[in-house]
Amino acid sequence: MEPAAGGFSEEEFREACAELQQPALAQGDWQLLVESLGISIYRQLDQKTGLYEYKVFGVLEDCSPALLTEVYMDLDYRKQWDQYVKELYEKECNGETVVYWEVKYPFPMSNRDYVYIRQRRELDVEGRKIHVVLARSTSEPQFPQRPGVIRVSQYKQSLAIESDGKTGSRVFMFYFDNPGGQIPSWLINWAAKNQSKTEQDAQNQRALLLSANPGPLRW
Repeated sequence: MEPAAGGFSEEEFREACAELQQPALAQGDWQLLVESLGISIYRQLDQKTGLYEYKVFGVLEDCSPALLTEVYMDLDYRKQWDQYVKELYEKECNGETVVYWEVKYPFPMSNRDYVYIRQRRELDVEGRKIHVVLARSTSEPQFPQRPGVIRVSQYKQSLAIESDGKTGSRVFMFYFDNPGGQIPSWLINWAAKNQSKTEQDAQNQRALLLSANPGPLRW
């Protein structure tokens, strides 16, 4: 199917919606990583990179779909609370919204930066209103690589949100990120796994989902 405006196909949007109705965990080797506070996180090894991709399912009981989506999309708000953001903005390029994001990494590692397209849509699926946000890495000449910063070329995320029938939201998220450089894959996987557990147990549910933008490693 041909991509719709914004570089994503209608099928990609529909696939994200379908995960809310019936999680697609039987296809592949998805394993439950952690389950707590109404949120379940699954992971599957990507054989090409040796890194894990993740799926998150759950309910946020006190946050509406519209509000959750707005907060997720708000880059200015992100810069207020995320200490790992060095630079973050979006720009229109050839009819697409492109986001530039530089993430701080601790010394002696180099910072990472991301250039990715993202698109938000509201779909009506058999009477269900579903908010969908898709994002993936792209290459644009307006964003040349910077000295001393490693460009992340493999990043993909999809997010689908609908009402839980009360005042909250049912959420599905897929995430894959390869930070590249000389960081061993086992260390990346270890950090991502332990971050998930920490955020599940020590922070509120909303922080888990909103923090899962580029740069998932919180050292």
